[in-house]
Amino acid sequence: MSVLSILETFFIGPLKLIFEVIFNIANDIIVNPGIAIVFLSLAMNVLVLPLYKRADAMQQKARDTEAALKDGIKHIKQTFSGNERMMMLQVYYRQNNYSPVNALRGSISLFLEIPFFMAAYQFLSHLEILKGVPFGPIADLSAPDGLIVIGTLTINVLPVIMTVINFVSCAIYLRGFPLKTKLQLYGIAIFFLVFLYSSPSGLVFYWTLNNIFSLFKNIFYKLKNPKLVLSIMTFVLGIAAIVLYAGAPAFGVPYLRRKIVLAIGILLLVPLAVYIVKSKLSVSKREIKSKPSRSMFFASAIFLTLFTGVLIPSNFIADAPLEYIDVTYFFNPLWNVVSSFLLAGGTFVLWFGVFYWIASPKGKVVIEWMMWTLCGVSAVDYMFFGTKLGILTESLKYENGLALTRNEKIINLAVLTALAAVFVFVFIKWKKAAKAIAAVAAAAVAVMSGINVVTAQNSVSQIKLEEYESTPHFNLSKEGNNVVVLFLDRAMGEYLPYIFNENPELAKKFDGFTYYNNVLSFGGYTNFGSPPLLGGYEYTPVEMNRRDEELLVDKHNEALKVMPVLFSENGYDVTVCDPTYANYKWIPDLSIYDDYPEINRFITKGFFGSPKIKQQTIDSRLRNFFCLSIMKSAPLAIQHVLYDGGDYNSMPLSEQIVSSQTGEDAHVAYGIESEFMDAYNALCNLKNMTNIEDEGDTFLLFYNDTPHRLALLKEPEYEPAEFVDNTEYDEAHADRFTVNGVTLATETRRQMMLYHTNMASLLTVGDWLDYLRDEGVYDNTKIIIVADHGYYLRQIESMCFDDLKMPSGAAIDVENYFPLLMVKDFGAKGFNTSSEFMTNADVPTIAFKDTVDDPVNPFTGKPINSDEKTAHDQFIVTDNVGWSIDVNHGTTYLPTSWASITNNIWDRDDWVFYNEQVVLTEYKMPD
Repeated sequence: MSVLSILETFFIGPLKLIFEVIFNIANDIIVNPGIAIVFLSLAMNVLVLPLYKRADAMQQKARDTEAALKDGIKHIKQTFSGNERMMMLQVYYRQNNYSPVNALRGSISLFLEIPFFMAAYQFLSHLEILKGVPFGPIADLSAPDGLIVIGTLTINVLPVIMTVINFVSCAIYLRGFPLKTKLQLYGIAIFFLVFLYSSPSGLVFYWTLNNIFSLFKNIFYKLKNPKLVLSIMTFVLGIAAIVLYAGAPAFGVPYLRRKIVLAIGILLLVPLAVYIVKSKLSVSKREIKSKPSRSMFFASAIFLTLFTGVLIPSNFIADAPLEYIDVTYFFNPLWNVVSSFLLAGGTFVLWFGVFYWIASPKGKVVIEWMMWTLCGVSAVDYMFFGTKLGILTESLKYENGLALTRNEKIINLAVLTALAAVFVFVFIKWKKAAKAIAAVAAAAVAVMSGINVVTAQNSVSQIKLEEYESTPHFNLSKEGNNVVVLFLDRAMGEYLPYIFNENPELAKKFDGFTYYNNVLSFGGYTNFGSPPLLGGYEYTPVEMNRRDEELLVDKHNEALKVMPVLFSENGYDVTVCDPTYANYKWIPDLSIYDDYPEINRFITKGFFGSPKIKQQTIDSRLRNFFCLSIMKSAPLAIQHVLYDGGDYNSMPLSEQIVSSQTGEDAHVAYGIESEFMDAYNALCNLKNMTNIEDEGDTFLLFYNDTPHRLALLKEPEYEPAEFVDNTEYDEAHADRFTVNGVTLATETRRQMMLYHTNMASLLTVGDWLDYLRDEGVYDNTKIIIVADHGYYLRQIESMCFDDLKMPSGAAIDVENYFPLLMVKDFGAKGFNTSSEFMTNADVPTIAFKDTVDDPVNPFTGKPINSDEKTAHDQFIVTDNVGWSIDVNHGTTYLPTSWASITNNIWDRDDWVFYNEQVVLTEYKMPD
């Protein structure tokens, strides 16, 4: 971040963020960018109305004071000169409690208008959604209006209308003002005419609406009872919003957005109700006895800045700092903390400070208790509510969505309401103590944040970028034996019949493969399911627990080395790509193979990605980490609105590839998901990474998580696109999801996205298999396509055991433990399906068959085979406890629940579930 971008983030960033959030919510509700601009203007003017109202009052007071002192100042200047005149003026000012600096108060409105204009200009001048959008007589909101064309001359009318309205507003407002002030404001109006004349009409339209609002505001000031008129207007708008809420279902507006409209409508009814109650009951205004305390305000503001700007983002980053790093396009993730800190400081210290500075003494006290209460409510909300939302991906999206129940929201709202009442009471009774508590809390948050930052930086500093600079490649031989283990993270075992049913031509590409439809994984997450896949039955969860004097990371690294080292020792040319969780790092630590220099190792994920998408991903995080903090510290009832499906109400700007995908249903999406592209591009470049040689034996262990990265793709090609609309295709081919009378559920967006990424993976692999045929290395290549686990999306009814519950309360869905397993042996022909009971721990045995005689684990000395599969029941981890390698990294896996199975994953009676949370070290549950 440059110095200029740092200053811009601090001063303008919070305002721009507010513009973006309001516009996005309005456009989602109204689905009309032009009307959304109207709503944006109205909302922003209502939000800053107290600010401008107080600024106007301060300006008027300054003018009144200057008028009262005018004659005295004139007399002194006429009577005295030199130093004597200066001394007399200073005495006169002091006697009347006046300072020449007070003259600046006459320009407060101008000073406020500049940053708001800059934020509006930056936001609306480059807004992609306005491109080509007409609104009334305006043909394109992203371009100058050009409403009048005379020959070759084009005249933009909107800036002229804006200026006329501005002049009328000034004429009403400036009655009785000095000539200097009039010239100043009329000059500003002319400046805006010149500056905005060739600007996009959407921006000019917004500023015109602001001028109309200013005109009405000035008219209100001239009325006898402006509060009544304003209350009536808001009441009418509230009724309109409620009517819109009632009619919204007819236009397909989502329920959540309709609730927002209803809430806005109800809030707009409040001012008139309050006005009537006050007038009828003659409520007397009681002065607040407490005096303003700037230290109280700043203690609270600093706490909120550190809490939302540093502590929360640093918590997420410190948990897995390397998850937010792309070694092929390095950017230190701690810059996200800096950006969040600047946005938080700009919000709570700067702009809340501006409101506080110009507020009346009574208003300052109100702001103080609001800030103090916000400190307590946000801290409690973050620490105790919404803490079990699952995995947060590197794009700041929860893998399972924002799953919050109605009961959770009601309890949260009740607790926060009670807590707010307690904080207000403490503020009123013990303000000094509250101030001290806020200061101590801010210091504590600073210390915790510092620890997080140091922890994250220590992990980042260990990255050796030079290890990841080599262009990935691997060898395959025409004459020798080639063994390929293609490890596709979360490739779904049950999908293959449906994928081949939809695309029979793809099935032909997998000639020679055997598909196993009765396959077990040893857990629903990579740290449980990948060690047995990589090292065999010596690395199942039970066996890992049995070796309880060794760290899990060492045992995991050992599993990663079993096949590469043994093949290398038997004369094979070995390549490993993206060894998952190597050294328990999110970015695989290739140094685990340093003792074996003959083993080639590469990182492919992200290597072939687009720099534009990578940069946009970085820019998105710089914004969204602060938005994530605000969302996590907000009441649960509004978190869905702030979360916005993981997009945090962001709007794409022009000439940018959208690095995050949005959409409301299972058929339509906008944008390209960067996480998916980093993995998908690696698969697409398998051909370019393949070197064909004449002789020698080769082994390739290639990890890729394309199936794991959810995205909606363009059908039927299943390729990424900036805009996807599969509505017609899905309607016409709905029957593709029924095979042999069993239907695969794809009603939800997540179900469809997972199917899409699995399909895209196999399509890309299929193209590579054709390339191997063309190069003459297909028949002499053994290929194992396998996954570490499946996923629980309730897509096959018979695999969902609703009568059983995990300790977390979720129903058992054994799809989570059904990974893809396909094997093509040397010279195999035809495509076969086998119901033989398999586990992904069979992979090493399959790989060494007919390649290495009597294979023995080079680290334990034990033979590598599948005897353990039939020697006892197989035990698997069933709960989501300890999925993170940053938490579950001791000598054994954390206590969790288990299941056992004998030989058929489809048979409900063959499963036994144990809900006890234990560390299992034997193939039986404790009595």
